[in-house]
Amino acid sequence: MKKEQMNISKATVDRLPLYFRALRLVQDEGMDIISSEELGRRLSITPEQIRKDLASFGQFGKKGVGYFVNELKRNVGTILGLDQHWNIAVVGIGHLGAALANYQNFSVLGFNMVALFDQDPAVIGTRVNHIKVEDIANLKEIAAERRIEIGVIAVPAPFAQGVADMLAEANVKGIWNFAPARIKIPESIAIVNEDLSVGLSNLSFYMARKI
Repeated sequence: MKKEQMNISKATVDRLPLYFRALRLVQDEGMDIISSEELGRRLSITPEQIRKDLASFGQFGKKGVGYFVNELKRNVGTILGLDQHWNIAVVGIGHLGAALANYQNFSVLGFNMVALFDQDPAVIGTRVNHIKVEDIANLKEIAAERRIEIGVIAVPAPFAQGVADMLAEANVKGIWNFAPARIKIPESIAIVNEDLSVGLSNLSFYMARKI
């Protein structure tokens, strides 16, 4: 597998998790080999696009045979960095934060939920998915102790920037932001914004045009 290039398109990167998920499913089905045609059929992506995406990262599969499922899944997982076993912390243990803390597929994907934080005295000290909720005032110290690399922001928008600043001071490598707010962070920190209202509004847009 060749070294990842910096000019890989966002569209290609966004499709990689789809490939990984599909490969997990076909692996569970007991398939050893899959063609780009079959993978494309399952994902509604053209075989040509799949081959082009994968070729951005190296040579996979055998012409006339297909892709060896276990091998391709392992390689795509490595490309996605899932073999790093990142340590995650969720900040804001309301309904959304608690749901994220209880999400079982994090561990399946190799992510380790190691800490939960909140500022509400009624929430601090409780447990979600067997993990004790800590006082956010202790975030920096706990982040160093537990080697937290990804911070998940699940707080109301007005508090998002403050939490982001605390995560940056705690030297996290990435932030997954669920708050409906754009936050400023150092360029050294990777960030993905998940605005649920945007996704729902997009769905409304397409539904309105089908009625």
